[in-house]
Amino acid sequence: MDAATPHEEGATGERDAGENAGAARRWRPSAAALGAFLVAAAITAVLSVTSLILYKHNERRLLNLRAREVSLVLSAAVTSVQTPVASGAALADSTAGDLRRFRTFMAPFVGTGRQFASISLWRLGAEPRPLVVLGATPQSLPQLGPTIQRLARRSDTLNLTGMLERAKPSLGFAYRAGASSNYLVYAENPLPANRRSKLESNSAFSDLNYVIYLGRSQRNRDLLLSSVKTLPVHGLQSSRVVPFGSGAFTLVVTPRGSLSGSFFDSVPWITALVGLLVALFAAALTDRLVRGRRRAEQLARRLDQVASETRERYIEQRSIAQTLQHELLPQKLPEMAGLRVNARYVPAQAGGDIGGDWYDIVPLDGDRGLLVIGDVSGHGVQAATTMALVRHATLAYVAEDYRPGVVLAKLSDFVRSRTNDYFATVLCGLISVDEHRVTFASAGHLAPLLLNGEEGRFVKLEPEAPIGFPHGAPLRETTVDVPAAATLVAFTDGLVERRGEVLDEGLERLRSAALAAHMRDAQLLARLAEELTSEDHRDDTALVSVRWQN
Repeated sequence: MDAATPHEEGATGERDAGENAGAARRWRPSAAALGAFLVAAAITAVLSVTSLILYKHNERRLLNLRAREVSLVLSAAVTSVQTPVASGAALADSTAGDLRRFRTFMAPFVGTGRQFASISLWRLGAEPRPLVVLGATPQSLPQLGPTIQRLARRSDTLNLTGMLERAKPSLGFAYRAGASSNYLVYAENPLPANRRSKLESNSAFSDLNYVIYLGRSQRNRDLLLSSVKTLPVHGLQSSRVVPFGSGAFTLVVTPRGSLSGSFFDSVPWITALVGLLVALFAAALTDRLVRGRRRAEQLARRLDQVASETRERYIEQRSIAQTLQHELLPQKLPEMAGLRVNARYVPAQAGGDIGGDWYDIVPLDGDRGLLVIGDVSGHGVQAATTMALVRHATLAYVAEDYRPGVVLAKLSDFVRSRTNDYFATVLCGLISVDEHRVTFASAGHLAPLLLNGEEGRFVKLEPEAPIGFPHGAPLRETTVDVPAAATLVAFTDGLVERRGEVLDEGLERLRSAALAAHMRDAQLLARLAEELTSEDHRDDTALVSVRWQN
C-alpha cells in the first residue's frame, strides 16, 4: 500500500479534530439541562426547609405525647397513695379510733423503703391532736394543727399539702372518711433537698428532662422534683396540669435529645445531599431526553393510536359488563301493599370490570318483607359470579328463617366453609309495613338513610364484621320505628366513598342531596345517582328506596 501523502495526513488530522470538537459540543450542558438543575436545586432547598419544619413539628408532637405519658404515670400514683390512707381513715372511723388496730393495719406501709415515711392519726376538733404516729415523726408535728384543720375541710378525697419551706421539705397526704368523721389520717414523705429523685430511672422519663411543681403554677417556691439544675427551663417544652386527689401537679418536660431519633435529626442534611445528587442526575437525564425527543414524539403518536383502539375496546367491554350485571340483578321488584319500592344500579364508569353489588326485596308472610343489599369485594367476572352465589345463598337462608341476624350468620358460615379470598358487606332489614318498623342486621355494611319530610338521618346500627369473618350466631339486630310516609334509602359504598376523603363527608353529601331533591322513589334515586356518581368513579353502586304510603 502506498504511503499517505503529507496533504492526506493533514486532512485526516483536521477531520479527527473536527469530530473531537463536535463531540465536545454535543456533551456541553444544554439550556434545558441547566434549567433542570436549577429547578431541582430549588426543590431540594424547599424540601430541606420543609423537612426541618416537619421535624420540629414532629418533635413537638412527640414531646406532647411523652408529656401525656408522664402525666399518666403521675396520675396512676393517686390510687396507690389514696388506698392505704383512705383505708386507714375508714378503719379509724369504724373502730372509734382503735389505736392497736390502726397500728396493725398501717404498719406495713410505713418505714424505710416503704410507701410512706410517716403516718399519723388525728382526732379532729377545735384543736386537732395526733393520737398515734407511725414511722418518723414529722418535723413540725406541734405546728401541724392548723394544717390538719384546713385539710379536714375536704372529706372523701385525697388532700395534698406541701411543706416546701422546711429545712427538710416534704409532701403530705391527708384523708377524712366523710364530713361527719372525727378522724383524719395524715401521711408524709420527705423530698430530696436538691429536688432530684429516682424518677429519672423510670422509662417514662428516660429521654426527658422534667420539672414537677405542686399546684397549677410554675413558681420556684412550689418546686417538688426536677432533673435540671437551672430553672426555669428553656427551649422546646411541654407542660400539663395533672390532677392528684383534690390538688394537682404541674409537669414541665423538655427533651434531652432528639425524640424522633438521630436519623430524623439528620434528615434535612440528607435531603440536601440527596437533592444535589438528584439535581445532577436530572441535568444529565434532561440532556439525554432532549436528544431523544424525536423518537419520543414518534412513540407518543403510536401510543395515541394504541390508546384509541384500547378505549374503543373498553367501551365495548363496559357495555357488555353492564348488560351482564343487569341480568344478574332482579329484573322486577315485587309489589308490597303499603310500600313503594324502587331500585337503581349504576355501573362503574372507569374500566370495564363487572362489580359485585346486588340488592333484593323478598316478600314474606302477611305484611312483611325482607330488604337485602350487599357488596362483594373486587371486580370482574369472579366478583359477579361470587355475587350471584352469595345472593342465591341469601335467598335460600331467608326461606328457612327470615330473621336478619340469623340470615347473616348462616350466610357467613356458608362463605367461611368454602375456600375463597373475598369478603362481602351485607345489610339485611326485616320490614313490617303495618307496624312501621324495620329490624336491621349489618355485616360491615353502611347504615341506610331515613328521610322524613325535612329531616334526614342515618339509622344507628350495631355493625359487625363483613361476611367471611367469624361471627356470633345470630348477628346483633337493631329495630327502628319508621314515621308515616317516610322513605328509607339503602345503598352501597360506591355512592359515598371518594379517594382522599373521609367517609363522613360522603355520607353528609348524600344526606344533603336527598333532602334538597324534594323527590320521591325512582326520581329520587335517579337524582342521587346523577349528583353523587362521577364520570371517573371506579366502583359500581346499588340503591334501593322503600317508601311507606301511609
